[in-house]
Amino acid sequence: MAYKIGGSCTGCDACTRFCPVFAISGEKWKRHEINTLRCVSCGVCGRICSNGAISDSGGTTCTPLRRSLWPEPHVDVNVCSACGICVQDCTSRALSISPPKQRGDIRVYAELSDPGKCTGCGICEKHCPLEAIIMVSHSKELPQ
Repeated sequence: MAYKIGGSCTGCDACTRFCPVFAISGEKWKRHEINTLRCVSCGVCGRICSNGAISDSGGTTCTPLRRSLWPEPHVDVNVCSACGICVQDCTSRALSISPPKQRGDIRVYAELSDPGKCTGCGICEKHCPLEAIIMVSHSKELPQ
């Protein structure tokens, strides 16, 4: 189910800039709308909205979350095949395939190469055919 924008929207455009699937539109300083056919319910809009104008599919108002606490992808390098699906699907361009460690090395994998660009949407996790990616919040410990 798609997220919704309520009446307290000021049209600041923050949600529009961060939406990884470009599902939000509207004129600056006017209430925005979410295209329910495009929305993947990732919650990025709710984390970025400082006005409490976003509600999830259950109708609960989303609480803004400091960017430093947003989830990030953790790649299990022993499972990742470097297929590139996550890199291709990452609209923020936060992921890349690692370079070989040395000449002749064929063991490469996906990695979070630019954490500052990551929106924590989880599309990489959802699309990984090998389930090599899990989204981890900074408040949680990484799996061993």
